[in-house]
Amino acid sequence: MPIRIRLTLWYTGVLAAILLLFGLAVYVLLSLTLNNQVNRRLHETAEGIIGGSRVLSSFWDQPRLEIPQLDAFSASTIYVQVWDVHKRLVARTDNLRSLRTSLDGEALQREEQTLRDVLIGQAHLRVLTTPLYQESDGVLVGQLQVATSLRTLDNARRGLLVILISGGLIGVILSAVLGALLAERALRPIDDITQTALQITRADDLSRRIPQADPFDEVGRLAGAFNEMLERLERLFRAQQRFVADVSHELRTPLTTIRGNVDLLRRMGQADPACLDAIQAETERMTRLVGDLLLLARADAGQLPLAQEPVEVDLLMADLARQAQLLAQERVKVSLTVDGPAIVRGDADRLRQLLLNLVDNALKHTPPGGCIWLRQAQADGWVRLTVYDTGKGIAPEDLPHIFDRFYRADKARSRSHGGTGLGLSIARWIAEAHGGHIEVQSEPGVGSVFHVWLP
Repeated sequence: MPIRIRLTLWYTGVLAAILLLFGLAVYVLLSLTLNNQVNRRLHETAEGIIGGSRVLSSFWDQPRLEIPQLDAFSASTIYVQVWDVHKRLVARTDNLRSLRTSLDGEALQREEQTLRDVLIGQAHLRVLTTPLYQESDGVLVGQLQVATSLRTLDNARRGLLVILISGGLIGVILSAVLGALLAERALRPIDDITQTALQITRADDLSRRIPQADPFDEVGRLAGAFNEMLERLERLFRAQQRFVADVSHELRTPLTTIRGNVDLLRRMGQADPACLDAIQAETERMTRLVGDLLLLARADAGQLPLAQEPVEVDLLMADLARQAQLLAQERVKVSLTVDGPAIVRGDADRLRQLLLNLVDNALKHTPPGGCIWLRQAQADGWVRLTVYDTGKGIAPEDLPHIFDRFYRADKARSRSHGGTGLGLSIARWIAEAHGGHIEVQSEPGVGSVFHVWLP
């Protein structure tokens, strides 16, 4: 069932329940009020008649009732009957001349005060029956019956019931219509989001965005979150396109070299050492490239677990300095500064790979006679590992992109140095996987500084 229909049903159901409770309360309160008014009028009338009545008695005769004021009710809606102890009619109002029986015969048999609703013919009456006693000795001398028509009360209750039912139905219908309109208006932005998403899916156009009428309401925040997701997907899609293009380019170059050397060997009819060396070098570079790609793919998929063990980074830096000097040979000077012992929790092999990638990057960009300086320090609970080189530096416009996969700050430089273009990307991932980060400072013509911060 669509949400707009469910919302409309909820609106209508809640309002119907409220109207039902309200109508029931109004009906009950009005009925009680009208009933109390009728009852009070009957009691006041009976008290007035009893107060004006007299009991006439003699030594040799039964007491007689004298009720002189009944003529005042002849033209009213009050009906009065007076009965003696023998259930004989003593007096009645003129508006009861046609009635030959008691207003409430059952009440006369009880000889106690009763208040009952009776139906005489088509007349709906309420009858108050009150015993009459002689004041001197408390002897029962008769009974007084006072009645009034309930037609006005019944008509008022029926009219109120009609008004409440018709008003409730009208209110429910209006609430259903208004609820449908409100639900339609409230859900229209969601329909827009749905249509935009479908259009994006059908057209493969991630550049489209959903308009936000109010960015602070719930639907606006949903549209904003959807737009952020589209922006991230667009960035990832473009990165994937660049990645595929770069991988194709990086693999095409060594394959072309290998194919050229193989053709040359075929024409020469013998193995040329230079060709074999070139084939071996390109094969090794392709192996490293595929290995790095596999590592990043597993890292992106969260399938590359890291060991969590104490790592003595001061010893790691010392070992790295010796290895860097061997790689640099006599071309570049490598120096090391360690402030003291330091231990971090992590994967020693991955941390070594991180630092080797930074050192390898420094060696590639530092000219002969330059210097690479390694330093380990501690600050505010963090361990800082620094790799500084006196190479040609990085242009400011290239700094934000140096950790992108296959990005080359020097567009004219090829992979002749054996790099895969993934070293810095892998280094950043290892640092972030250990809860740290990498900072870069560089000035063209002066050199670059890479700071690795580990908790």
